[in-house]
Amino acid sequence: MKTTGTHPDIEILFEDNHLLAVNKPAGILSQEDYTGNPDLLNLCKEYLKREYNKKGDAFLGLLHRLDKPVSGVMLFAKTSKAASRLSEQIRKRSVKKTYLALVEGIPPKNGMLQDFLLKDKKTNVVSVVSSKNKKAKKAELVYQTVETQKNLSLVRIALITGRPHQIRVQFANQGYPILNDKKYGSKGNGALSLHAVELAFEHPTLKKEIRIKAKTPLDLPWSSFKIDA
Repeated sequence: MKTTGTHPDIEILFEDNHLLAVNKPAGILSQEDYTGNPDLLNLCKEYLKREYNKKGDAFLGLLHRLDKPVSGVMLFAKTSKAASRLSEQIRKRSVKKTYLALVEGIPPKNGMLQDFLLKDKKTNVVSVVSSKNKKAKKAELVYQTVETQKNLSLVRIALITGRPHQIRVQFANQGYPILNDKKYGSKGNGALSLHAVELAFEHPTLKKEIRIKAKTPLDLPWSSFKIDA
């Protein structure tokens, strides 16, 4: 795969006239915030301006986000038509998002997690709360435990909803925090072990299913598991 030639370099997974999909590195913001640190949206705009000799600002629609410490597939729209049609797919929950995570402990072989989540905007921490809380939002996912080594498990997760910090909070609430997720109970010190491995959707103009995959990081502990992405 080619890279954007930005700093840091971003792996391009798919590109046509309407779409751009990249493999977001862990530690990079999805979009600009108050810190002024590099963000994926602007890095990809820089790529488009340079690659296609665009003058002025390049249009690029942000369709979804990944938390800063999370790696994996992120999809952008290069046209307003694509942005509108894909945003509608996301609203209807027809876009399929699949993640891989390394969690502490040994979850059941298969499971479905349903919780009500509430985000504290001041602390940027999400909590599981009562369904009676009117500000809470329902969060759902299904998962499969693929492999276990000692007290660490590889799980494959299919999101049904897309709430902030959803996977991190729901697994931590079950007693299986994601490895190195200090915010939600892990005692590890390395990179957060959560990766958006696949995105599947209907192409906005071709009307056929597109499946985009991003390989997991090559370093430990990912490399010690047999991952069939």
